[in-house]
Amino acid sequence: MESGLSQEAGIVVKRLIDCNTSEIKTYGKREKLEAIAASEGRVLVSEVIGKLQPMLMSTSNAELAAAFGADILLLNMLDVHNPVFNGLPDGTGDEVVREIKKHTGRLVGINLEPVDPNAETIGAIEAISEGRRATAKTALKAVEMGVDLIVLTGNPGTGVSNTAITESLRNIREVVGDEVILIAGKMHAAGSLKEAGENLIKISDIDAFVVAGADVILLPAPGTVPGITTEYIRECVMHIHEMERLALTAIGTSQEGADAQTIRQIALMCKMTGTDMHHIGDAGFPGIALPENIMDYSIAIKGKRHTYNRMARSIRR
Repeated sequence: MESGLSQEAGIVVKRLIDCNTSEIKTYGKREKLEAIAASEGRVLVSEVIGKLQPMLMSTSNAELAAAFGADILLLNMLDVHNPVFNGLPDGTGDEVVREIKKHTGRLVGINLEPVDPNAETIGAIEAISEGRRATAKTALKAVEMGVDLIVLTGNPGTGVSNTAITESLRNIREVVGDEVILIAGKMHAAGSLKEAGENLIKISDIDAFVVAGADVILLPAPGTVPGITTEYIRECVMHIHEMERLALTAIGTSQEGADAQTIRQIALMCKMTGTDMHHIGDAGFPGIALPENIMDYSIAIKGKRHTYNRMARSIRR
C-alpha cells in the first residue's frame, strides 16, 4: 500500500490492535488502512445483525461481539432507509451507527448487496429492500450515518454476482471513494448458479474489483466453501498484495457456529494465506457468531495478550 499521507498530516498511525478509541476517531480512510496493514494479519471483523432479537435480549449483538474481542463490527441486513438495531438504548433512526460506535468504540462497517437481475441463480431468491442494495444512494446514506467501511457482498439467496459487485463498486467509488474503505467480494455463492464452489472468485474478478476501486478484496476462508483451499486463497492474497490492496478472508457458511477446534483451524489456515483481516459471520446464534468463537478466533490469530487487551480496554481511553 502507498504510505506517507498520515505522516504528512502529523498523525502517527498505530497498529489497529493497539489503538484506543480516541485514536481511532482521529484516523481518516488512509490511516485506518495503514493501521490494519500494520497489524500484520491480526484484525478480526465480526458480522452482526441488529434487526433480530439480540442474543442477550437487552444488550445489542454489537456490544456482545466487541466484548468478546472483535476489532471491527460489520452490520449485516441494516436498511439505511429504515435503520433498526435492537438492544441499543437508541436503536432506530439515522444515529444507529454512531450509537454503536458510542457504546463499543469500534470501527463500524455495513454490508450492501449488489443484486444482479440477470444472474443465473439456483434455489429460492430473496427480494431485499432498496435500503440494503449497493447503490450510490445507499452508500452516500451509509457514509452520512458514520460508517467506516462499506462491504459489497451478498447474503444467501440474494442473486449477487461478481459482475454486479464490480459495477456497483465503480458507481459507489465515484461518490464516496475518498471517505470510506471499500471492500468487495463474495464469501459464498449468494444464490449464483455459476459463481459457486471453486468458481466463487477468480484472479480476473480480483483484477476487476481493483480497477473498479476496491481497497480490500473479500475472499472465502479456506475450508468454508467447497473446493476453496489454503493454497488457492494464498495465491489470491499474494496477487492482491502485489496490486497494493488488502485482503479479507471470511467465514460466511454458518461455521461461525462450529466447534472451537474448527474455528481455530480455519483461523490458522487464513493466517497461512497471508490475509490482512479475518471475518467471522453472524449465524452462530441468529445475528451473531458464538461469542466464544469470536474470542477463540481472536486468540488463534493474535494470542491471549492482544485479545484480552481488546476485550478489557475501556472505550473512554
